[in-house]
Amino acid sequence: MHATDVMSTDVITVQPDTQVRDIAALLLKHRISAVPVIDGDRQVVGIVSEGDLMRRVENDTANQHSWWLEAVFSATDKAQDYIKTHGRKASDVMSRDVVTATEDMSLGEIAGLLEKHRIKRVPIMRGGRLVGIVSRANLLHGLAGSGAALAQRGSGDDRTIREELLGTLARDAGLLTGSINVIVTNGVVQLWGVVDNETERKAAQVAAENIAGVQAVENHIGLVPAWMWGE
Repeated sequence: MHATDVMSTDVITVQPDTQVRDIAALLLKHRISAVPVIDGDRQVVGIVSEGDLMRRVENDTANQHSWWLEAVFSATDKAQDYIKTHGRKASDVMSRDVVTATEDMSLGEIAGLLEKHRIKRVPIMRGGRLVGIVSRANLLHGLAGSGAALAQRGSGDDRTIREELLGTLARDAGLLTGSINVIVTNGVVQLWGVVDNETERKAAQVAAENIAGVQAVENHIGLVPAWMWGE
């Protein structure tokens, strides 16, 4: 199984000049922990994570360095730190050294990248352009769906089913496919992720059952806890 078999293709992205407050709203709305920053050619120029936003301050609560840290920090270090904690745009707060992968990389190779670089997700590129993203959760879904066949390449039919189902979920069922992942192995569809209510969960089930070639559907989609919405 390869990156193309598990990656999320409906990637939420931002531009370098996207405001920090808008990025925070996107993370909350789509229940994701990071967004790639792309230019006009869909080339990845950075990534903004929850961790990057946590360094951002809106008032005078910025961390104060002790005198000995001030002594070893260069002027450039201090300037960069200031930008990270006070910047208002994606280009100010984003991490620029982005690790990427290609569609044909195996899940084992992807897992190795995440472990080596201590990251939680990796953008997937095709011809230098962003086409998807693989997170730790996507890898776990792939492991659960493929079992002993993890190292084998998914069949063309399985990929056709996956692509058609993802399109149906977004286009016809109106679901946020950034919050749902689909794994297909030998015609068996596994649905993963979270939705707002049982109706959306059922809609994903029905959509999967109506795709030609589907042999069975395993619905692992969970519901967003009520406390997240203040209920």
